[in-house]
Amino acid sequence: MKILVVGSGGREHALCWKIAQSPKADKIYCAPGNAGIAEYAECVPIGAMEFEKLAAFAKEQQIDLTVVGMDDPLVGGIVDVFEKEGLRIFGPRANAAILEGSKAFSKDLMKKYGIPTAAYENFDDPEKALAYLETAEFPIVLKADGLALGKGVLICNNLEEAKEGVRTIMLDKQFGSAGNQMVIEEFMTGREVSVLSFVDGKTIKCMTSAQDHKRALDGDQGLNTGGMGTFSPSPFYTEEVDQFCREHIYQKTVDAMAAEGREFKGVIFFGLMLTPKGPRVLEYNARFGDPETQVVLPRMKTDIVDVFEACVDGTLDQIELEFEDNAAVCVVLASGGYPVSYEKGFPIHGLENFKNKDGYYVFHAGTKQVDGQIVTNGGRVLGVTAVGPDLKTARANAYEAVKLVSFEKAFCRSDIGKAIDEA
Repeated sequence: MKILVVGSGGREHALCWKIAQSPKADKIYCAPGNAGIAEYAECVPIGAMEFEKLAAFAKEQQIDLTVVGMDDPLVGGIVDVFEKEGLRIFGPRANAAILEGSKAFSKDLMKKYGIPTAAYENFDDPEKALAYLETAEFPIVLKADGLALGKGVLICNNLEEAKEGVRTIMLDKQFGSAGNQMVIEEFMTGREVSVLSFVDGKTIKCMTSAQDHKRALDGDQGLNTGGMGTFSPSPFYTEEVDQFCREHIYQKTVDAMAAEGREFKGVIFFGLMLTPKGPRVLEYNARFGDPETQVVLPRMKTDIVDVFEACVDGTLDQIELEFEDNAAVCVVLASGGYPVSYEKGFPIHGLENFKNKDGYYVFHAGTKQVDGQIVTNGGRVLGVTAVGPDLKTARANAYEAVKLVSFEKAFCRSDIGKAIDEA
């Protein structure tokens, strides 16, 4: 098979790496790709949002299957464009990707179908939002409705902070058009857990659990980022939690989307909060998580191409999704100043240390090749990942792996997976 992957980050590098292990994958392309992805795929200089060019390329190269890693193209309707051209593609159509594309939509869906989530109100008028906050309990959560690179969520401890948050999202439009509408939500306490799942429109098969670290600095301090590291499995995702979610969240979400005439095929990422009152849905994503993919796929035993095809064909019930009985930890090496401002173009040293080093991986998030040298080309640069028989060993291995690679002004959190010690 010829397979095209759309995207350019650490998630897409992990996807290309996993696809390359399938005996079905004869040739892999990635658009636009990055320096690390080039090891497994031929990188094509077409942007992820250039749907017509991507479809034309897929036809010209007789691509058998396209896999979309990123949220923007899915919400923008890349699947609709490809299907119209008779091309096979893994991912939800635009009318289903709205599950991630609009937080107001997903909250209303959960309310309508009795899927447990935080109490909330939707607003498209900043004055009404400000008036509502006058009577609210704090802390409270403000969410830009649309896509905001994982950064459009503000936790406000008092009325003054909340008013400033409304200005940031709806008036100053710090997150662009994502802030045209806003969700104000009750603040939930508990452990956060991520569960990714494959969906074929009716059947859902969950992957192993993971736990992300969003804040830039140790101790969950600093600004929200796209993710500074993650580990899998989450020790807090117990059999009891899993049973509750299967009964009240996972299948109910798939069925709700089908009932709304929005059949979902692809990946649903469930962001869960394990509250004292039980699991609640924090958010949905309509694609693989980043950097969750970097710890989930190294543990996956099943041929991923078989799973993609089953989702497209509606035969996921015939797939047995299996994962290794081990653990994985990913530590993100970022550019100094991320997520605000940072320099690019620093040479990266030590990547060769990962060659033939079993259980150690380096997934490129923001890199490119310049004159034969791989250099930094983003805020999150590398996802350094290691596996182990258990979480503590995997964590120790991941931080050993971090020492193998370097670039100027690099930084990472030193406490990824520290919650393991409390389990």
